[in-house]
Amino acid sequence: MNEQLRPPTLPATTQAAEGLARRRFTVAEVESMVEAGIIANDERIELIGGEVVPMSPKGNRHEILKKGLQRFWFQALPADVDLITETTLRTGVDTYVEPDFLFFPRSVRLADVTGPAILLIVEVADKSLDYDLGRKAAIYSAIGVREYWVVNSLALETRVHREPSPTGFRFVTNMGPEERMVPLLVPALAVTLGKLELS
Repeated sequence: MNEQLRPPTLPATTQAAEGLARRRFTVAEVESMVEAGIIANDERIELIGGEVVPMSPKGNRHEILKKGLQRFWFQALPADVDLITETTLRTGVDTYVEPDFLFFPRSVRLADVTGPAILLIVEVADKSLDYDLGRKAAIYSAIGVREYWVVNSLALETRVHREPSPTGFRFVTNMGPEERMVPLLVPALAVTLGKLELS
């Protein structure tokens, strides 16, 4: 958050306009605000339907699990697949999200990655679990992401979403920490959370 432009006592979010129309921002406008220094470059936000949404702080368990998955997947990554973490994925003129893990074909430039080209998206969740299972799942399904996992970092349980449609994923199942999860499009990335080195 830009500390020079904001009084330290001013809350980061508002509810004063509940029930009223709000001004919708575009991705380009938010990017311009970051360039101008109005929004700090390292501020953790997403743009959902034109509204700037602050992301929950990451808990220690979230970061430990993310590090374990990152180490595992970078070693297992096939030569024709790319992996990027916490990248900005533009899903429309007024929406962008920042998935924890995004897998896509190496033959596709990152700037050209769209929903159907994505092989797998994974979100690691603790405080953001409801958001990742609800609003984010709807966004990913609507743009045609073929497989989406939400990993509960506390319970090591995963909700696997497949078969996207404009109204939501048609196939959703829960996987426990000792179950081997195999991505449909990249089976080489199969993982059992309970067997990961987490330290």
